Amino acid sequence: MENWQKDFWEMVQTVSDEVEGFFLGISEMVEAFVEVTEEVTEELQNTIAVEIDQYFQELTEPFLEMYWELEDVIGDDLDPGFPYPVEPSAEKNPACIGCCHYHGQAYGGNLLVCGMHPYGWDGDNCPDWQSEEF
Repeated sequence: MENWQKDFWEMVQTVSDEVEGFFLGISEMVEAFVEVTEEVTEELQNTIAVEIDQYFQELTEPFLEMYWELEDVIGDDLDPGFPYPVEPSAEKNPACIGCCHYHGQAYGGNLLVCGMHPYGWDGDNCPDWQSEEF
């Protein structure tokens, strides 16, 4: 093999080594970038999760405090049962017995009798009474 051929192949080998080194360097940089990106992403997700949790706690805290205060007022033995049903009887809302319009739910202790007469009818014969069986 002649001298110039030997020099040529040495030069090709040197270029090949340099190109390989270049791509190895790029590969290491990409791996480092991916690692940093994953760490940043994880930290960002943790930060966002903490912020959402704090925001949720700030939103719900007043309602929880009201509930606890209400629980203190009502007591442990009584369940406020919001809303809870109230059936008409001969003593209370007798005109509503069997009426399809009767709502009969108490909200915060306030009974909603029906849409036409929220507090009930003051007599025995309600003009809006209709049978539950249509």
